[in-house]
Amino acid sequence: MLSLLSQRRRIRKPFSNPFRSRHTLSALPQRRKRPKRICDGAATEWNTTHIFVTSNPTLSILETKCKSLFHLKQIQSQMTVTGLASDGLAYSRLVAFCALSPAADLNYAKRLLFAMENPNAFSWNVVIRAVADSPAPSHVFVMYKQMLAAGAGAGGGFGLRPDRYTYPLLFKACANLEVFDLGFAILGNVLKMCYDSDVFVRNALIHFLVCCGELEAAHKVFDESPVRDLVSWNSLINGYVRSGRGEEALRIYRRMELDPDEVTMIAAVAACAQLENLELGRELHQFAGAKGMNITVRLGNALVDMYAKCGDLDSARALFDGMEEKTVVSWTTMVVGYAKFGYLDFARKVFDAMPEKDIVPWNALLSGYIKAQRGKQALRLFHEMQATGVEPDEVTMVCCLSACAQLGALDAGVWIHGYIEKHALSLNVVLGTALVDMYAKCGNIKKALQVFRDIPGKNTHAYTAIIGGLALHGVAQDALSLFSDMIDAGLAPDAITFLGVLSACCHGGLVERGQEIFSEMVSGFGIRPQAKHYSCMVDLLGRAGLLKEAMATIESMPMEADAVIWGAMFFACRMHKNIEIGETAAAKLMELDPGDSAIYVVLASMYREANMGEKADEVRKTMKMRGVEKTPGCSAIEVDGKVFEFVVKDESHRRRREIYQCLLSLSGQMGSVSLGLVWKDLDFVF
Repeated sequence: MLSLLSQRRRIRKPFSNPFRSRHTLSALPQRRKRPKRICDGAATEWNTTHIFVTSNPTLSILETKCKSLFHLKQIQSQMTVTGLASDGLAYSRLVAFCALSPAADLNYAKRLLFAMENPNAFSWNVVIRAVADSPAPSHVFVMYKQMLAAGAGAGGGFGLRPDRYTYPLLFKACANLEVFDLGFAILGNVLKMCYDSDVFVRNALIHFLVCCGELEAAHKVFDESPVRDLVSWNSLINGYVRSGRGEEALRIYRRMELDPDEVTMIAAVAACAQLENLELGRELHQFAGAKGMNITVRLGNALVDMYAKCGDLDSARALFDGMEEKTVVSWTTMVVGYAKFGYLDFARKVFDAMPEKDIVPWNALLSGYIKAQRGKQALRLFHEMQATGVEPDEVTMVCCLSACAQLGALDAGVWIHGYIEKHALSLNVVLGTALVDMYAKCGNIKKALQVFRDIPGKNTHAYTAIIGGLALHGVAQDALSLFSDMIDAGLAPDAITFLGVLSACCHGGLVERGQEIFSEMVSGFGIRPQAKHYSCMVDLLGRAGLLKEAMATIESMPMEADAVIWGAMFFACRMHKNIEIGETAAAKLMELDPGDSAIYVVLASMYREANMGEKADEVRKTMKMRGVEKTPGCSAIEVDGKVFEFVVKDESHRRRREIYQCLLSLSGQMGSVSLGLVWKDLDFVF
């Protein structure tokens, strides 16, 4: 363990005097206030059958009849009168009851503890435990300091010594509060008091190191432990799972020298879910059944989650339906599973059947709609959520902004921005990036830039969003300038960042700069170009009329060109009226997507413009022979925050007569020449 301390660059001294400054506590993060304890027997692990309790009438009354602080004080008075209070064990039970029972009063428990003539470690530990579970858990370190001070005062050294149960409480508090330097300071005390070989202390230390993200150190402590119980194994396996390192977790699971319990199985199943290893997940499920292990709600939820993430939704649903008891987590897991694979109607049915909902299932369904490009339904669901009184969180807002970005619904996006400000939701980098993306895609690049400048702690995603937005609006030089700022700030661009930068070069016609950036992806940043990057390069070269160079780029690709790449090549040929290469691109597109009507329409148009009427007719015949119909155009318009969609010859809108009358009026104002051209094109494209 000494090596763990020596590895720390900056470490507090052991707790001989670690709280010299009163400002130390103010620097500790405070937990949100916890709900008050429910006064029932199930809320505590209180043991009223201890032989010392059952053999003493006063203590028996204390621990079986006492329901309030008033009753407790009466019993304390009786103990004082009879002299029972001078018995260390009896007085410890009084302190423990006051700290941990359903009728607990922490402040009075502290008063009892500080008034104790000969305090023992048990009494201090129960109060430390109660403080750790209180709304102000950071005060646990004050209690520890006072415990050390009391020990020093009792005998000039450590007359009152923390014991093997003290340090697990402290390590747990450090992990929960994420005060890792204090945890390593406490480790110094553990070494000083020679508890470093105790299994309870080591297990707590492993858990603490896992929470610090120090998995290698936790593994080292585990390997060096003279005794490893089930808690040791579970702590380390869970640590790797929580860090997303499922393979290592399963490797440790296979090394286990003890029979696994429910906690072990939950962690192992979660590792399979991370790796999407359905075969091993099934084996673990069968193993649990063969061992006669009870499928509890927690284990059942883990198995349902594993099956869902691995894509076996039938097994997930069968297990879910067979669960006698279901929690919100159970229902939400099924919603997430269906939504992930696009079965949104099933997800909605499960969602509607939920007996109770917190924010998580709402967000899960919202995310599913966004992933499926169903932004209108996502916004409708958000309004439904508001009507039920569920408070949205950051994830909700990000989903709604993504929906607005998909629909181009600027008014709705502005309203959501106002909602965020009105309800004082923190404009962190995630929410700020979503706002930038929404404003850029909805056409207000000026507002997107304003929001971007206000984002605290900008990261790669924030820069990527604004660069992509500027590229979309054709502001190529500004996009490239921000890309340079990003590099200067020490942020590493990712594949999506380069997609935005190349798109900016494409819109700005910056061929040479685009070629330089494409080369820098590999040479400077080690990012292998994907199909989308090649598509940008083909589009860039094609728009500039460098059609042969664009074809050479396609031929040099390490992967097969997809429809997007050939589409960029095809439309560049249309732009520059190159029939020869255009025919090649069209043939490839018809192989990849023979049902896309746009290919036939554009190719026929190219032939017609080149006075090749016979070939244009052949394309039209081929289209009819293959049963390809022209995809009707679809438009969307936002009015008063609501998005309306229209297709060709749409008759669904209740005000369709007025809409068509307005369209005819506008058409009449377009002028005979322009109108003639429009009708000519419409007649040609079938």
